Amino acid sequence: MTGKDARVIFFGSGEIAIPSFVRLIREGPRPLALVTQPDKPAGRHRSTLTPPPIKRVALEAGIPVLQPESVRDEAALDALRGLAPDLMVVMAYGQILPKALIAIPRIACINLHASLLPRHRGASCIQAAIDAGDAETGVTVMHVVPKLDAGDIILPLATPVLPDDTGGSLHDRLAGVAAEVLFAALPGLLAGTADRRPQDPALATYAPKLERDDGRLDWSWDAGRLARRIRAYDPWPGTWTTCDDGKRLKVFPAVTGEESAGAPGTLSLSPGGLARVACGGGHLVLGEVQPDGSRRMPAADWLKGLRSLPVLQ
Repeated sequence: MTGKDARVIFFGSGEIAIPSFVRLIREGPRPLALVTQPDKPAGRHRSTLTPPPIKRVALEAGIPVLQPESVRDEAALDALRGLAPDLMVVMAYGQILPKALIAIPRIACINLHASLLPRHRGASCIQAAIDAGDAETGVTVMHVVPKLDAGDIILPLATPVLPDDTGGSLHDRLAGVAAEVLFAALPGLLAGTADRRPQDPALATYAPKLERDDGRLDWSWDAGRLARRIRAYDPWPGTWTTCDDGKRLKVFPAVTGEESAGAPGTLSLSPGGLARVACGGGHLVLGEVQPDGSRRMPAADWLKGLRSLPVLQ
């Protein structure tokens, strides 16, 4: 069997998986099928079913698409067994894979995880790397096991975390890294010569799935930590605070300053017209904000339009 002849099934739902899927289509081995999440209701009244973006890529390329509600269902497992895959490639699929599925491919079921394992196992691994102040992150090709992101490492590929990276910019860069490391690992996997290194559980950290309310800011933190959190959670789940009138204020990436300008949460306009908020250590110069019921705007413009400066809580 040559690499082009290998029978591969691709599992993916998130946009980060698209470059790897596209490269398989263009360079081979061409996937037998895409397994992705079911179409979901969207729109103002949630009346329109919207497919995962990767499904459109598959259909345009003539790749069959499977969308089981659960890959634990016997019908789904039977359909996958019938394809007789050599390899299953998984990235940002969105369901935990059962043992029965992991055992289907002749060679392996592998996952492309967007961190340098064992650091940052879990769903919010990209945000966690920025939030923790890591100098680098990357994508790890690993064997899938029932325990979350705990399988043996096949090949990692690192990339720097840049000082101005947001969760969005790092996500997009890691999508390209994933395609590179997948194709670096494929020859060894298909030939049966790939490395296989167990993870050290003592070094593992966990990055759980994030919810919108996780983005609330705590102004008692130092400015550097807050700036990382704001960048990490941009665009999802976003960061926010409340004013002393109880109204929510979305906060977008900001830069740090050394001196503090009052108690944590105190807002001020600098002599140069910059909007500053005091933190537990230092202050942040706010870039843009979005008040409840209003548009996104420069923070300085928002402050200038207020009769009095609120305290952020």
